[in-house]
Amino acid sequence: MSEKLEKLSLSQFSEKAYLDYSMYVILDRALPHIGDGLKPVQRRIIYAMSELGLSAAAKYKKSARTVGDVIGKFHPHGDSAAYEAMVLLSQSFTTRYPLIDGQGNWGSIDDPKSFAAMRYTECRLSPYAKSLLEELGQGTVDWTSNFDGTLLEPSVLPARLPNLLLNGATGIAVGMATDIPPHNLNEVVKACIKILEEPKVSLEELYKIIPGPDYPTEAEIISSEEELKEIYKTGRGAVKMRATYEVEDGEIVILALPHQTSSSKILEQIASQMESKKLPMIVDLRDESDEQNPTRLVLVPKSNRVDKEAVMNHLFATTDLQKNYRVNMNLIGLNGKPQTRDIKLVLKEWLSFRTKTVTRRLQYRLDWVLDRLHILEGLLAVFINIDEVINIIRNEDEPKKVLQKKFKLSVIQVDAILEIRLRQLAKLEEIKIKEEQGNLDSERKELEKLLGSKARLKTLIKKELKADAEIYGDKRNSQIVFREEAEAFDESELISSDPVTVILSERGWVRAAKGHDVEPQSLNYREGDGFFASAKGRNNQNAVFLDSKGKAYTVACHSLPSARGQGEPLSGKINAESGETFAGVVSGTLESKVVLASSAGYGFVANLGDLQTKNKSGKAAIRVKDNVKVLDPRSIKDLEKDLLAAITNQGRMLVFPLTELPQLAKGKGNKIINIPKANFDSGEEYLQEIVVLGEGRELKLLSGKRHFTIKPKDIENFIGNRGRRGNLLPKGFRNVDGVEVVLTKDNNKEEN
Repeated sequence: MSEKLEKLSLSQFSEKAYLDYSMYVILDRALPHIGDGLKPVQRRIIYAMSELGLSAAAKYKKSARTVGDVIGKFHPHGDSAAYEAMVLLSQSFTTRYPLIDGQGNWGSIDDPKSFAAMRYTECRLSPYAKSLLEELGQGTVDWTSNFDGTLLEPSVLPARLPNLLLNGATGIAVGMATDIPPHNLNEVVKACIKILEEPKVSLEELYKIIPGPDYPTEAEIISSEEELKEIYKTGRGAVKMRATYEVEDGEIVILALPHQTSSSKILEQIASQMESKKLPMIVDLRDESDEQNPTRLVLVPKSNRVDKEAVMNHLFATTDLQKNYRVNMNLIGLNGKPQTRDIKLVLKEWLSFRTKTVTRRLQYRLDWVLDRLHILEGLLAVFINIDEVINIIRNEDEPKKVLQKKFKLSVIQVDAILEIRLRQLAKLEEIKIKEEQGNLDSERKELEKLLGSKARLKTLIKKELKADAEIYGDKRNSQIVFREEAEAFDESELISSDPVTVILSERGWVRAAKGHDVEPQSLNYREGDGFFASAKGRNNQNAVFLDSKGKAYTVACHSLPSARGQGEPLSGKINAESGETFAGVVSGTLESKVVLASSAGYGFVANLGDLQTKNKSGKAAIRVKDNVKVLDPRSIKDLEKDLLAAITNQGRMLVFPLTELPQLAKGKGNKIINIPKANFDSGEEYLQEIVVLGEGRELKLLSGKRHFTIKPKDIENFIGNRGRRGNLLPKGFRNVDGVEVVLTKDNNKEEN
């Protein structure tokens, strides 16, 4: 017994089981077929409804009845999955050409999944579904056994139109997916006819006929011509859709949303921005959608001066009012294999399917006509020899064999004769048979002509496509309009530009006070803490903090806590390394110039924009060794005219033009003042302060409780070339505790 068992390793079994499952999901669940554009569950729903007699002209029937037939006869999966597939086929805002006509609550554009349970809703097939089913019983498709072998189901529906492109498809299989966008019926039919007439037609010419997808919504497609051509050329890409709006009485009214976009989600996104003060120009938001206007969202601007177009551009960039839709035209072809195809290959392959379907339909009809003519020929033999035939039937033991031999008839003809009713033996019936024979003979000749000529077959297919386009065709929904890329408002544009003073404490606590006339030393600090550094900026600018390792961190001024309190730890807003202390702070525009320097006597001029980063971990700014201290950065007002005063701890000061320092984005910089290496290494001498001096300013040195002012004319005594040793300050003021720059005109102070 054990010898008959097949033995497989776990790896072999797992690989085979996974591959079998993958192929099942790809071929029998997730991907559509080129012929009817349907996935198996959709095909089974449509077929089950046709078997229930739920045509477009029939009465509605409970959805639960249809779902029961689908899962009981053809699709042994969950009822909720089958019902949801039904719902999607019925929603006009989801499916471009709905296949099901639903009655009851089948969901709304705002919430597609708000449909009622299947016991409450009713359905029947839509008129468009006829294009998939009309030729089903005419020998056009192959039939396969259902899951338990008790019934037959069509392997594909004989679609008269390329439903795959008309309704599109989405699905996720194993290792592959499909995203085929819907298209306009009239455009696709014209493209099919063009290919029938000119098989070598170029993609460029096809693009003139089908300029892009056509979604159920009236939102705009804003992809460029090049992007859309690339999709049709490769079968892959993305489509951009944007909501449409109008300005009514000074209010912005959004009239159409991108495909599968919920208005409630849009309202939530806009309201969130209003609450976070990112949309200060919008004061109210209303949803006026109703049955007549499925989408009507109203934005009320603060005043008539608000630029509505700029507001909408911001919303396009930051909300789902603009969305991208992936395109991957992956489908199961006539060879039964999944493949991504370009638009021309899809249309040509569908036309091959259609040609084969029409040929099978004509051949099926021709076979029936020939069989009927054969029977009619036998029936005429009865009327010519009616008395003899009756005599044989009445007197012979085996009339079937006798009739077959006597009149040289086939078994089929004899069976038809023996089934004739007495009332059909009237003379009038003979006339009807001859008339039918004549009509069928004409039809036979026409069918044989069609089957014998490729040109006639093409003409028939074109004629049928045009006829169906007349019945089911409609105008394009999604207009294709190229638009410029939307840009969100710069956050700084939305924030007031009020002056602020950023204050950093000795222990790294930070806050922002309104105005520039703030005395940071007079503010309240936590016990054991005190004022360390400050910078003047504006609410819509950033503050840049330097740490002891020379890294720069960026924090928006408007995000800093108010100076009414004692602030917050700066470490809570950035990711500084533990144990690091802060060296200073500076603020201004991106183009503002600042001086960065180290205690080793080196430094450079930098653009404030080069020091800023969105990375909370900061970025390298000034390079220093372990025993070197980073000095508080200094703002520059006029690079061409300002001077830099460098003061060492031994009371030496050097003043030189800032233009002598290099402008760098980061680095060590050049020598500012000459400090002997031995003095610095021993810790005896180092650069203690740097000060930017503008025209007409005097320098105030603080030493303990005393101060000493150096007038502009006296500053000349300390001017020299960059990198020199500098001159000694007056005795008694060589131990500098602080520095102030004072305007001589109005005696206003500027903290450095």
